[in-house]
Amino acid sequence: MAEEFQGLWGGRFQKETDTLVRKFNDSLSFDKRLFFSDVEGSLAHSKMLSKQGIISEEDGKKIEEGLISIRDDVKSGKLLIEGDYEDIHSFVEAKLTERIGDAGKRLHTGRSRNDQVALDMRLFTRSEVVCVRGLLIELLDTILSIMKDNVETIMPGFTHLQKAQPITLSHHFGAYFEMFSRDCERLSSIYERMNYSPLGSGALAGTTYPLDRDMTAKELSFREPMRNSIDGVSDRDYLLEFLSALSIIMMHLSRLSEEIIIWNSDEYRFIELDDAYSTGSSIMPQKKNPDIAELVRGKTGRVYGAMMSLFTTMKAIPLAYDKDMQEDKEVFFDAIDTVKHCIVLTDGEIKTASFNKDRMKASAGGGFTNATDAADYLVKKGVPFRDAHGIIGRIILYAIENKKALDELTIEEYKGFSESFDNDIYEAIDLKNCVDQRKTIGAPGKEAMKKAIEQEEDFLSDAKKIQETLVGRSE
Repeated sequence: MAEEFQGLWGGRFQKETDTLVRKFNDSLSFDKRLFFSDVEGSLAHSKMLSKQGIISEEDGKKIEEGLISIRDDVKSGKLLIEGDYEDIHSFVEAKLTERIGDAGKRLHTGRSRNDQVALDMRLFTRSEVVCVRGLLIELLDTILSIMKDNVETIMPGFTHLQKAQPITLSHHFGAYFEMFSRDCERLSSIYERMNYSPLGSGALAGTTYPLDRDMTAKELSFREPMRNSIDGVSDRDYLLEFLSALSIIMMHLSRLSEEIIIWNSDEYRFIELDDAYSTGSSIMPQKKNPDIAELVRGKTGRVYGAMMSLFTTMKAIPLAYDKDMQEDKEVFFDAIDTVKHCIVLTDGEIKTASFNKDRMKASAGGGFTNATDAADYLVKKGVPFRDAHGIIGRIILYAIENKKALDELTIEEYKGFSESFDNDIYEAIDLKNCVDQRKTIGAPGKEAMKKAIEQEEDFLSDAKKIQETLVGRSE
């Protein structure tokens, strides 16, 4: 009989895997990021095996001590995750067996690499959901601070990238607060939906060993075990949801970055970026470029690509586990790193930036942003809105031809278009009044914004309490 090839799965094989096939198949180079999750899951599994009498208490104790020693050595740098191992699971098991002997071989009892990797990915992803959520809360703190400081900072609001109506910088950033707060809530929802344990699903059909799946789920702070063992090893919905959420976060960051880029231009000059978040030119000494904002905008496509990559990988995979699913890791890890860096850098960028308030107000004064208020003035005088709209349109045309702003027209010029105008028109089209008269929920008026800021403070307070709970579960 030919000599068996020895490995984690070597019993049935009689010769070594082709070198190129092995390199193509191996995943240690990237799934080593799952090391701490793998050890955490293995500790819970070993504890359960011992408690159920599937392995002896002595072996259980050896396994626990061995896993902890490996974890501590990797943490300190004494042990490097490298070598000729197929994946992080074989690395951990090999090192454990080296240290404690045959007891290490009993760790895998009642477990498959299928449910092992499914567990590791859930543990890792769960902690990353919490981490990204925490970074978003820090960004929301910065945005809220900008809102509080700029309730009366008048600027033009835009539609179609054209000046539309006067608003405030607080109101403008309030829109981003809403976006990122939804991202924060979306992550909380994903966390709750993914917080189920696949451990004990085996390869796909469970096991004949008397595993206590409730125990391991509780040990690992999961809500409960997954109800179907096939789904336990083949589900990647939580990764797709998380990548979708990350893509939406990047879309929001990209929109903010686009505005920072525009506002930083010499034509706008609304914002001055700190030197620490800008770069220069190798040939043009006057340049101060918004490279961080541009990179965030550019890296958005990278995260979208990761999402579409996994959707494409998963779209035709039959149940249960298939090797295709190994492709979930590299793109996912890259997307996580990208989003975290982009959130942190955007936070620092806007936190250290200064806003040219005088320039913003002067810009709001041009472009007839108070035209709607002039029309509303006529409506309040009894003119039907459609007629008022037409009158103001003709006045705008007249003002453009005469190179005047609305507040530069004389009362005689106004009356030439309608006898409904009186001297109080100038108060009605004053930019500050235009803003402050907008008092409805969600509007930029001072009263409305103060209420909005109170609500945002309440949201952040609650979000931070939830974050403390989630961090506690993940530790």
